[in-house]
Amino acid sequence: MTEYKKRALKKVKTVRGQLDAIVDMIEDDRYCVDISTQILSCIGQLKKANIDILNGHMRTCVKNAIENDNADEKIDEIIKILDKYIK
Repeated sequence: MTEYKKRALKKVKTVRGQLDAIVDMIEDDRYCVDISTQILSCIGQLKKANIDILNGHMRTCVKNAIENDNADEKIDEIIKILDKYIK
């Protein structure tokens, strides 16, 4: 497993714990703004995990594709992901 995936995994596991806490907060009928704050925190961590994954992909898969003169497919993949990210 690459360092990029290890970093992403750590963030995703943190989010998993946060999601359990959010479920408890909702079940306990906690204050809506507090729940929303925790949800936004999860979203932020997931975005950071996604950047870690994409960073690793670009530095390994895309780099290898460029070195082997078949980068078009990998570049198209990245563009599709960026398009989804921007929307």
